[in-house]
Amino acid sequence: MTKHSFPLPLPELPVSEAIPRLMEALEQNPRAVLEAPPGAGKTTLVPLALLQAGWRNNGKIIVLEPRRLAARAAAQRMADLLGEEVGQTVGYWVRMEHVSSNKTRIEVVTEGILTRLLQSDPGLENVAAIIFDEFHERSLQADIGLALALDAQAVLRPDLRLVVMSATLDATQVGQWLEAPVIRSEGRQYPVETHYLSAAEVAAQSGARPAERLVALVPKAIRQALTQETEGDVLVFLPGMGEMRRIGQVLEEKLPAHVNLHLLHGDLNLSLQMAAIRPAPAGQRKVVLTTSIAETSLTIEGVKIVIDGGFARVPKFVARTGLTTLATIPVSQAAADQRRGRAGRLGPGVCYRLWSSADHLQLPDRQAPEICEADLTGLALELSIWGVKHVTDLKWLDTPPAAALALAKELLLKLEAIEHNGNPTAHGKALAALGLSPRLGHLVMRGNELGFGTTACDLAALLSDRDVLKPIQIQWGNPLPDLGLRLELLTGKRPPTPGFVPDENAIRKVKEQAQNLRQRIKLAKGNLNTDPAGLLTALAYPDRLAQRETSGKVRLVNGQRATLATELFSEAEFYGVAHLDLGKQPRVLLAAPLSKAEILQYFSSQLEKKQEVRYDAATERVIARQITSLGALTLEETSLASPDPELVTQALLLALQEKNVERLPWPEEALKVRQRLAFLHHLQPDLWPDVSDTALASTMEDWLAPHLLGLRTMDQVAKLDFKEILLADLTWEQRQEMERLAPSHFEVPSGSRIALDYSDVEAPVLAVRLQEVFGMLDTPRIGGGKVPLLLHLLSPASRPVQVTRDLRSFWSTGYFDVRKDLRGRYPKHHWPEDPLSAPPTRGTKKRTW
Repeated sequence: MTKHSFPLPLPELPVSEAIPRLMEALEQNPRAVLEAPPGAGKTTLVPLALLQAGWRNNGKIIVLEPRRLAARAAAQRMADLLGEEVGQTVGYWVRMEHVSSNKTRIEVVTEGILTRLLQSDPGLENVAAIIFDEFHERSLQADIGLALALDAQAVLRPDLRLVVMSATLDATQVGQWLEAPVIRSEGRQYPVETHYLSAAEVAAQSGARPAERLVALVPKAIRQALTQETEGDVLVFLPGMGEMRRIGQVLEEKLPAHVNLHLLHGDLNLSLQMAAIRPAPAGQRKVVLTTSIAETSLTIEGVKIVIDGGFARVPKFVARTGLTTLATIPVSQAAADQRRGRAGRLGPGVCYRLWSSADHLQLPDRQAPEICEADLTGLALELSIWGVKHVTDLKWLDTPPAAALALAKELLLKLEAIEHNGNPTAHGKALAALGLSPRLGHLVMRGNELGFGTTACDLAALLSDRDVLKPIQIQWGNPLPDLGLRLELLTGKRPPTPGFVPDENAIRKVKEQAQNLRQRIKLAKGNLNTDPAGLLTALAYPDRLAQRETSGKVRLVNGQRATLATELFSEAEFYGVAHLDLGKQPRVLLAAPLSKAEILQYFSSQLEKKQEVRYDAATERVIARQITSLGALTLEETSLASPDPELVTQALLLALQEKNVERLPWPEEALKVRQRLAFLHHLQPDLWPDVSDTALASTMEDWLAPHLLGLRTMDQVAKLDFKEILLADLTWEQRQEMERLAPSHFEVPSGSRIALDYSDVEAPVLAVRLQEVFGMLDTPRIGGGKVPLLLHLLSPASRPVQVTRDLRSFWSTGYFDVRKDLRGRYPKHHWPEDPLSAPPTRGTKKRTW
């Protein structure tokens, strides 16, 4: 085994024993996986060791860290070990901060920087190796960087070394995927005593939101830890900045004088970060409130106590809406183990978990990789610039979801970043080079082109950092969504806002980033103008344009509805929306108004002009409008005097279909024809059309639609000749046959032509006064003699006195009882003893004088 030396003596750390094996593996292989537990020292010792590799040929070692804070700290630690200042042998490169020189051989970078390096120089000519540290976090940028680096290695740089390092990732799986040897360091982890909440303590917080739960539990746990553990500092894991601030406010006046409180996050300046990371002064202790950034990479010296709130804040992309929101979720078991391990890096420690042991068993093993749940717009743009036509052309540990990738490409088209064939535009390459998300890059580039460069840079900086406005009192949520107000804070001329105070540190960071953006686009400092804030926001978030429906309610361009305090904006009609909370009741968190004229001008390529032709039930007529719309937003509408006749017909037909066939305006004559046709269909189903409700409803477009052309109102429909419409498809011969088989009238012996009733297809009815059928022996038949009529024999007052299908039997039996009754009731009428020989009559007895 080859012996490797260092330029200066380095400390013996748990990972030291694995470094020779790693060096030997990299002599024989271009890729390797190193698994080492938290605190083993891999982040600092491995890059320094690789400086001595013969294959390096004076090339740089790039160390990839998931966060700015970890990158700065790792660079500082390595520089300290070498007895140098940061920027000599070891430098770092994070957003807005690049500390290096021509002597730099190890450069610690955040993940987005690596992507930019690869895109600008795919061969990475001056780079010997890339180390992917803490790869188990599976950030989206790390997955992109590794996929591009593997492609560059396969095509351009077979000598490029790639090292994947992790504490909790399944190293065997990754090694098989990379076709790389796996080196394991057993490390040295001190025992950590673990405490859980009791069932009663958990029940007391039942139903509380995570933030409320933590504000109630964390201060109590800190006081308990400081009392029970007489030495060591306390590291507290919380979901985000909001909880850190709130709990910090609670603790400020309650901690003992010898205990210092630190909030550790990426936006702190370096001196404050180092104060939180380095040991507390002699005789003092410290409490450090932090987020998931301290799970890995960072060693916070002096920590022997960990308090784990049990939650993490992660971005969740909803493909259905195309929106991303930050979700507060329970940590995974792997993350909880990482956090607990922080207490055992320097000696035996203790961990207080603010959940029960039973709840712990219900936690997921690992958090889903970000690539499976994130907005993939940035990834899609990077793939386009790299020249990838199909995502599967690259090697992925988890392939990006197709649905999210398709939505990302749709958005990139709206941002004018790619062409329809997937190739990047010059604009797309320019906005990617800014190092911002595609949305904010588009905001800056387009805003500058429109003459709003200063405002665009300020707004992009605002939207990429934490809020510059803090509530005075602890509050849940953000009740002040005005983006313009926040822009005004940057000028220093904004009067105080009741209930809120400016976050001076956040304002400073925003101003620094805005200045950095102005320098990158070569823009001189100009005057900040808040008027175009809504337009610029809409340019960055074209899929979140909103229109006021009612006071306090808006409709987004995708049709979703959300709450917004529109009264704060004088009830403006249109809004550019930057941030949304997609909870049970979606609400707009950050927005600014814009005008209809701005939408018509700057989103003209996305506008749709269409005719809306629909039936209005209130007026019973078809109305027609021309609508200019952007998705679900209606911008303009005008009445159409001469709409497309086909659209009018379809609208009228749809209204008639919704009425159901029986509710159509059938005239009496048409109904009788329909009943006769129904009788014939019942008699001879293969020869005659089906005119049942079901059949007519399913074929309305065939038999009725042609007759609706040119009509617009229900009154006009009622005037249609429905009789002829029903008979339209019958031949002349069929019409003649219909009269023979299903006559409309029947002539009785008195000479009267009486209409037949076909409402019952199985028993057509002839309703006739009894006197008019004197002399008729047998029941008349229709349907070619197959169907006897059902005779309703009536009194002179047209009331039924007998119903029969057997007239002959009635004359011989039933007539005499009927005659007896009718003679008494109608004495002026003739009731013969022999009805078959009596002449039929329509009236009373004739006078004989």
